[in-house]
Amino acid sequence: MGISPGDFERLQQRVASRGKSLGAKEPLAPLTFRRVLGIDPSLRGSGFGVIEVQAGRPRCVASGTIRCSREWARSRCLGQIAATVRDILRQHTPGVCAVEGLFFAQNLRTAITMGEARGAALAMVAEAGLPIYELAPRQVKQAIVGFGGAQKFAVAKMVQRMLDLPETPDADAADALALALAFAQANGRPIRSRLKEV
Repeated sequence: MGISPGDFERLQQRVASRGKSLGAKEPLAPLTFRRVLGIDPSLRGSGFGVIEVQAGRPRCVASGTIRCSREWARSRCLGQIAATVRDILRQHTPGVCAVEGLFFAQNLRTAITMGEARGAALAMVAEAGLPIYELAPRQVKQAIVGFGGAQKFAVAKMVQRMLDLPETPDADAADALALALAFAQANGRPIRSRLKEV
């Protein structure tokens, strides 16, 4: 059984009014960010990736890993992460940031250290005025590989293919590019309602 344009419009109005009565936010307007920054934070190796989408096709603008020596104090690493992210923002002018969602670490010390690295990076993004969205790791893998339990190597190979890169990016940079690609796929689509703004 088909549905007429008029029926579809009435159905949309009914769903929208039901959402308002439940205290829901206004319907999401499509996003039009052309450049997306992905960040996969870690104290010793934070991945970053900037992609640009034109005519529906993504291309890699920049990617890499912010490396910090194990001999460095945590404070020095946090300063390096913050300074590098600030430089990336100035040089490549993304319009939005996608970051990996928080995970539950069994080791409290590891969780705190990861949180510090994430905070150093996101503080610079917030300072630049960019909206920040977080995506769950399984959500990113599902979007890129089609399987939420995919291994890092599979994600990196698919990122290489999607961006037509000459070689496979290292694991941290690949994860950051995957975050940016997954956000770009969700950009302006109903799936964006499942993205959490930080």
